[in-house]
Amino acid sequence: MATIYVDGEQYEVNGSHNLLQACLELGLEIPYFCWHPAMGSVGACRQCAVKQFKDEDDDKGMLVMSCMSPAKDGTRISIADDEAEEFRQSVIEWMMISHPHDCPVCEEGGHCHLQDMTVMTGHDRRRYRFNKRTHRNQDLGPCINHEMNRCITCYRCVRFYRDYAGGEDLGAFGANDNIYFGRYEDGTLESEFSGNLTEVCPTGVFTDRTHSERYTRKWDMQFGPSVCHQCSVGCNISAGERYGEVRRIENRYHGEVNRYFLCDRGRFGYGYVNRDDRPLRPECPNGDGERRELDVDEALDRACELLRNAKGIVGIGSPRASLESNHQLKQLVGEDHFSTGLAGNEQACVERMRALNESCGLATPSLREIEQHDAVLVLGEDPIQSAARLGLSIRQAVLGRREELAEERGVPLWNAEAMKTLAQDQRYPLFTAYPQTTGLNGIVEQHWNLAPADIARLGFAVAREIDPDAPPVPDLDVSTRESAKLIAEKLLAANKPLLVSGGSLGSKAIIEASGNIARALAKRGKQEAGLSLIQREANSAGVEMLGGQPVEWALDRVLVGEADTLVILENDLYQRLATETLDAVFAKTPKLLVLDHQRTVTLERADLALSSASFAEADGTLVSMEGRAQRFFQVYEPRHMRPETRLHESWRWLHALAAERDKEPATDIVLDAVVRDCAERNAALAGIVEAAPDADFRISGQKLARSPHRYSGRTSMRAHLDVREPAPTRDPDSALAFSMEGYSGFDRPRQVVPFAWAPGFNSPEAWNKFMDEVGGHLRAGDPGVLLFRSADEVSDYSGEIPEAFVRGDDWQLTVLPRLFGGEETSSRTQPIIERSAPAHIAVARADAERLGLRDGDWLSLTGQFQALTLPATVNDQLPEGLVSVPAGLDPALITGARVSLSRIQLDEEVSS
Repeated sequence: MATIYVDGEQYEVNGSHNLLQACLELGLEIPYFCWHPAMGSVGACRQCAVKQFKDEDDDKGMLVMSCMSPAKDGTRISIADDEAEEFRQSVIEWMMISHPHDCPVCEEGGHCHLQDMTVMTGHDRRRYRFNKRTHRNQDLGPCINHEMNRCITCYRCVRFYRDYAGGEDLGAFGANDNIYFGRYEDGTLESEFSGNLTEVCPTGVFTDRTHSERYTRKWDMQFGPSVCHQCSVGCNISAGERYGEVRRIENRYHGEVNRYFLCDRGRFGYGYVNRDDRPLRPECPNGDGERRELDVDEALDRACELLRNAKGIVGIGSPRASLESNHQLKQLVGEDHFSTGLAGNEQACVERMRALNESCGLATPSLREIEQHDAVLVLGEDPIQSAARLGLSIRQAVLGRREELAEERGVPLWNAEAMKTLAQDQRYPLFTAYPQTTGLNGIVEQHWNLAPADIARLGFAVAREIDPDAPPVPDLDVSTRESAKLIAEKLLAANKPLLVSGGSLGSKAIIEASGNIARALAKRGKQEAGLSLIQREANSAGVEMLGGQPVEWALDRVLVGEADTLVILENDLYQRLATETLDAVFAKTPKLLVLDHQRTVTLERADLALSSASFAEADGTLVSMEGRAQRFFQVYEPRHMRPETRLHESWRWLHALAAERDKEPATDIVLDAVVRDCAERNAALAGIVEAAPDADFRISGQKLARSPHRYSGRTSMRAHLDVREPAPTRDPDSALAFSMEGYSGFDRPRQVVPFAWAPGFNSPEAWNKFMDEVGGHLRAGDPGVLLFRSADEVSDYSGEIPEAFVRGDDWQLTVLPRLFGGEETSSRTQPIIERSAPAHIAVARADAERLGLRDGDWLSLTGQFQALTLPATVNDQLPEGLVSVPAGLDPALITGARVSLSRIQLDEEVSS
């Protein structure tokens, strides 16, 4: 700690911080632009000037930039000094000389950091009367708008994009006062994290293009504190709504998970909530091939008739549905008749991953903790594609070497450019093994392109090198042994090695190999090491912890005649199993009762479909890959703007079904009751009650406001329905109010924060006001509760070592995850569709030469599924004997399947 003096007042601050951060944590306002808590200081904008004095006798002082000055013990500064104030006013006036002053039409208006800082400095008159510098804007793709004339040259955009996230196609061009931030030519920004530019940029240069199509000011949106449903990482998000549509997703700060940044799938993949073809009311076939809508009572009557007349019922849950909904389905059909909705191999992988998380002797680190590790091995995963935000944290871990070098030489960690210059290309070791290059290859020390079996064998060999008691790998070649030795040496030399693996390749052997490495590190005393295992969907861990059989078991019950009715929860089976498999089951004509918020192929086959609420219209709990149970809350009540809709949480539908079936009164049910019941009936999930405050939580007797206090137009929003303004919808499930009435401040600690706002801070910079220290944790504690329980003893090594991959007469298929287009719900969203690379079949160069293939030639892939015909891509990294396709094409395509390839000659090629 250090003692500093600000305008004559004495304060205790963290001496490792700069003066700007120290003052902000004290609640003392200094305007700033280029500094960012996650990226440090570069002193580019000169906006944070203060007067610093040598000692208490110094009455002259000198101007210093507070972001570039250490908070040393005894430092004396003045923020209110006249010269400092005048300098700050002149700086922002310089910045605004070429700014278009277009706040009324700028999409950043209302949550703009430039507006906040302009007000803070008192600059409110424009004196410049001459021609302004102007730039041509670029088309940066379906997600980001570009308006370069608003730029104030803070360099935040390129510092995040290039230095922090590793992007290469955005840069700074020009010199002096004519700097251009953009691409060398028009085109979609390639980084998987480009959407963070909309929050990193303090002005309106980079704005959310998906929001532009249905634009609403921040103060006119209703927000809900939610959790991203697009992968298993569990990032926290703020979803904004207007007129019954989700208009925007913003980052919601969580000190242990996403902190300041999201991936683009999580930020822009929400469009499926607004689709016109969503089922908004219950429906059933009308007999002539069409479907007719039902009201709630008729739908419940039909559902209960199905259930009462059923000879056998099986419930199929879903890893994209909440714990509460899966639990209610399990209670409806009975524990012995419940399926998790996971395919068999995937469920086996998830079960094995949880067992390792709890018994391998290593902890499962949060994203923040991952950034503190100093050696990383990634086996069988491309984290940028399968869990992008995790990949971004791995990048920070590898770049953490610069912090170690800075500490050795006394360079403060907030001095970003000094650390970058000091480190150059020095990084912590990162090793990756995957069938082709990964999104981390730009910072990797060594990468191996291997088939899944060989990835597993490499992992088993690493474990053996770390601990001689680990089982040996039979017939191990010299090259793999040397590679394993290198990896083992680096992991043992590190203070906090990290192992990352998962189920993306569907290989239990890779997971077991990861477990052996984790056990070996634990037995060698590396208790600070970590094991992070990637799962595919938002609630894969949660539904596995709930217990149940795989989806194939459920379908077998129909085939053998034990069940004639299926209740399917938010799960399109055609995304999990081959069409031929499902057609064989449905040929038995079972009755289908489907609950979903999307019009899927499965829902279209339903005898009765119940219209479920999406994440934006529902409350519930998810369990992330870290084992962190987190609650997401309703953003808006759909019937307020669309009274004709009948959207309800699946757990509400299922509760009503159970009551109707048992001929009991369909009493009201609230979220807290379902959460408690789920926790009491499932020991592994007992902690979920503590995942968030209950519905009785209040601050000064008030519920928490979902809307900013400037929310406007409320009295006219429903004018097309009624001239009277109804009372705000009551929310019995949470401590939140569907209104601007309620508490929305930052001075009282709380975990449930729908949107970030503080007096003087309308931009995302307001999140700093909610933290115990800037860049730290929420003062009330970060949301969620960890459920994984570590065993006291390390489990035994696995000896299930696969044989080496051998090139045969046919090929082995690998299905590789992809961020854009590889996840069911986001792939229904237009910006994600536009960013999805064209589907192709990747072939190793040696195999392409054998087949006479060139890039773009059409290739037919056949196996135990319908033939797939796609353009070929010749891949120099892919091992010979492997072919790969991107995830999301056909669930019948399974990693490890043996396939045949044949070149297709198109008619025009033949005629030529």
